[in-house]
Amino acid sequence: MSLLLLSNCTARRDQSDAIRIRWAHDPETLTPLALQNQAAMDASNLMHVSLLQANSQPLAIEPALAAQLPTMARQGDSLTTFRYTIRPAATWDDGRPVLATDVACTLKLMSCPGLPNETARNNFGRIQQIEPDPADPRAFTLICQGQAPDLLLVTGDFFILSEASLDPRHRLRRYSLPALQRWPATRPPDSALQALARHYLAADLANHPERSPGCGPYRLARWEKDRYLSFRRKAGWWGHALSGLPLALQARAARLDYLVIPDASAANLALRRGDLDVYPQFPAADFQRLTATPTAAVRLYVSDSYDIALAGFNTRHPVLADARTRQALSRLFDTAGLLRGTQHGSGQRTASLVAPFDRANYNDSLRPVPYDPPGARALLQQAGWQPSATGWHRPGPKGLQQLHLVVRYRAEDALFATAALQFRAAAKALGIGVELLPTESALFGKALAEGDFDVFMRTLRGNPFAINFTPLLHSASPSETNATRFSNPACDRLIDAIANTNDSLARARQLRQLQGLLQWQAPLVPLFFLPNRVAARRDCQGLYVSSLKPGFVAPTIERTAAAAAR
Repeated sequence: MSLLLLSNCTARRDQSDAIRIRWAHDPETLTPLALQNQAAMDASNLMHVSLLQANSQPLAIEPALAAQLPTMARQGDSLTTFRYTIRPAATWDDGRPVLATDVACTLKLMSCPGLPNETARNNFGRIQQIEPDPADPRAFTLICQGQAPDLLLVTGDFFILSEASLDPRHRLRRYSLPALQRWPATRPPDSALQALARHYLAADLANHPERSPGCGPYRLARWEKDRYLSFRRKAGWWGHALSGLPLALQARAARLDYLVIPDASAANLALRRGDLDVYPQFPAADFQRLTATPTAAVRLYVSDSYDIALAGFNTRHPVLADARTRQALSRLFDTAGLLRGTQHGSGQRTASLVAPFDRANYNDSLRPVPYDPPGARALLQQAGWQPSATGWHRPGPKGLQQLHLVVRYRAEDALFATAALQFRAAAKALGIGVELLPTESALFGKALAEGDFDVFMRTLRGNPFAINFTPLLHSASPSETNATRFSNPACDRLIDAIANTNDSLARARQLRQLQGLLQWQAPLVPLFFLPNRVAARRDCQGLYVSSLKPGFVAPTIERTAAAAAR
């Protein structure tokens, strides 16, 4: 990580105790079972705690709500068990202890019919059973399908919810976790599950997370949609007296205010005026300018990241159902030019969804998809398309098909606005019609889930501890995560094999095979991995900027004077 100090600023600033952080868009919903974007995840991380926590310094998975890392044991050749014990000091906001029954309730809520839990069900479906310890109410064992290394994070990377709040009548205790996971989609919930769903939905946690107590260090003090969220540190939080907590649980900031500022120029002005303290995903052009002309009291940080800019195709649409057409369109993205134009040369091109700096798993025999309009024309013709004065056409099962594409991206994202314009220009040069639909963030996820697009562009955020393609590309995954609707038996088999092996060499081979197959099938177009740039006011310290999303640690930020007083 490099740091540049920029000084000589005369801008005034607010001396309140709040650390003010920029968000590009609102979290939209804060229901813990259906967090839709990174802002929602960041907010929930303040109010809730998971069993395990990814730590940036050192780069490791560490216990959070768990007293220590779980004891792991393999059963046969297909199962793994993880024995956990919850920290004795951990309590809910109402003073009740956090128990194994809360973990069981959380896992069952993820699979309960009638709740908005499709993404959680898919992400944590490999946890097949929970066995509480009859001798210790804080201890339990999770039984998981598979033996892959990323199972450790799967078993601990979800927020634990309060049974007393969300299932006060203990309705879920009468059902086993497998029974709920196997509940047929065509079978209506019984009366008990219907009552539980009504209770959960009536709480409206999406808009009122305060109605269910959390066990995290902060409470949501105020939320004005599309303007700001304010979090206050709890005076009596159980973790204050403990040592050895992960950085993300070391709540040093007394107050965290997240300001929703979609426009990058307005956010930059707020930072320079002293009305904003931390600006994550700082634009490349502003970063370069401030590096060259140090005129503001701002520190600039940069590190690698696991965030990848990509495009995706709706493979359920007839014109995009075949790999040749998708391969052709993939060659209309000028990735090298976009990297120069939007990132000023920083970042890294990639041939796959695996980061090139992950040398153990990246398939370095592949080459990034080239910008090659003549090659795209040839591939289109191989796919049966023929150019004419009115565009490209080919015969289809229901008549003549025309290649006309609707491209969606978040309206406030300058990177993808530029990428969309470049793609449209390249397509137009070949005679392909492209309609651009910049979409408000609140509607973007809904449009993808409903399949209302031909091409989408977005950033996918990853981490160094787990490579799990199941939510994104497995045919069994819902459209909320598998937005491309991609379905390929060979890919499914490789994804399943990767999830079930404990042999690191075999897993690496399978990952390389999968990357090659995905480049051929082309449901997604990996463009490049983005650098992590953060700008912060000079008097703020303790950001711990790293490759872990969101790129820094908010609760540890302190002003210089406050840090000196500690």
